[in-house]
Amino acid sequence: MSIDFDHSGTTLTALPSGALWWAERRLLCVADLHLGKSERLARRGGALLPPYEVQETLTRLQADIEGLGPATVICLGDSFDDDAAATGLPEGALAWIARLQAGRRWVWIAGNHDPAPLTLAGTHLGELQEGPLRFRHIAAPGACGEVSGHYHPKARLAGKARACFLFDASRVILPAYGAYTGGLWCDGPELASLMGAEARAILRGPRLHMIPMPRLRQVRARRAG
Repeated sequence: MSIDFDHSGTTLTALPSGALWWAERRLLCVADLHLGKSERLARRGGALLPPYEVQETLTRLQADIEGLGPATVICLGDSFDDDAAATGLPEGALAWIARLQAGRRWVWIAGNHDPAPLTLAGTHLGELQEGPLRFRHIAAPGACGEVSGHYHPKARLAGKARACFLFDASRVILPAYGAYTGGLWCDGPELASLMGAEARAILRGPRLHMIPMPRLRQVRARRAG
């Protein structure tokens, strides 16, 4: 199941995987893959996680690409957990990425975790204007027609945390696509200050759910009731 919504004169589609599809341009957009996170944590003395997030994330990305056949793929920054993770991926993962890139335009947007130019094939940009939409990593105050990531928004449904898309008249914020990414509650002050009063949340999962974006006052009212 997917959900279509209108944004800045375009029709965009939220996919269960967490990717955004712009059918008119055959453009697939994903945010915050954070490839190499388990390796980066181990390298820096953090938690030891099973090193399977690269395989899981690339498997999901491959399924989206094979199912939709995009002409363009945009990765909205923090595609790698840091610069060392970008250069330290196993040869098998690098070959996998190269196969996914073959025959299509591939754009790497710089993020705060991976700001330096990458050695991987593709176009490397700070941001990209595509028709009426501007793709960047971090939402900019006052922007219009913006598509971004960075915040890893999440909300609750039936008491369970779900990663989510957020959108209003000005911007779309994508959920993190990576397997080992956390999230920021969308009723918190950071996201509440960015999103308009009419903002909606599309909660990820096998079946997507669209709800009004939760606000802190709404959460408090529910708890008080």
